[in-house]
Amino acid sequence: ITQIPILTMPNDDITHPTPDLTGYITEGQIYIDRQLHNRQIFPPINVLPSLSRLMKSAIGEGMTRRDHSDVSNQLYANYAIGKDVQAMKAVVGEEALSSEDLLYLEFLEKFERKFVTQGAYDTRTIFQSLDLAWTLLRIFPRELLHRIPAKTLDQYYSRDVSN
Repeated sequence: ITQIPILTMPNDDITHPTPDLTGYITEGQIYIDRQLHNRQIFPPINVLPSLSRLMKSAIGEGMTRRDHSDVSNQLYANYAIGKDVQAMKAVVGEEALSSEDLLYLEFLEKFERKFVTQGAYDTRTIFQSLDLAWTLLRIFPRELLHRIPAKTLDQYYSRDVSN
C-alpha cells in the first residue's frame, strides 16, 4: 500500500512542527512551491527541499542508466549554486556577477523552464529526462562538472541526442 500524505504548511514554513515531524516517517517528500507556481512552472516542484530516501536503490545500470546518480547530483548542485547566484544578483546587481555566475543563472532558468516544467499531457521517459539533463549540463564547460566522473563525461558530455 502506498500512502501519499498531503499537508499544508502555515506560512509555507517547512520547519513548522507538522511538516517537520511528518518528514521523518515518509520515504520522501515532494515540495510544491508557491513561487514556482506563481511563475507558471508546472508542476511547481522545488527540487532543493524535495527528497527520496529510496532513489539510490532504484537507479543506475540495470534499472535506469549508469549516469543517473551522477547526473542527478550535478543537477542538484548546479541548481543550488544557481539559486545562490540569483540571491546574490538581487543584492549586487547582474553587472557585478562573473561569467561563471551568469552560466549558473542561465542554467537555473533553463532547468526550471525545460526540466522541471512538464505539461499535463507531456510524456517524458527517464531516458529522455537524462538526455535533457545532459543538454542543460552542457551549458557549463566540462571542467565545472565536478560531480561527474571523467569516464561518464567522456561517454555523455559530447553526445548528440538531437536525432
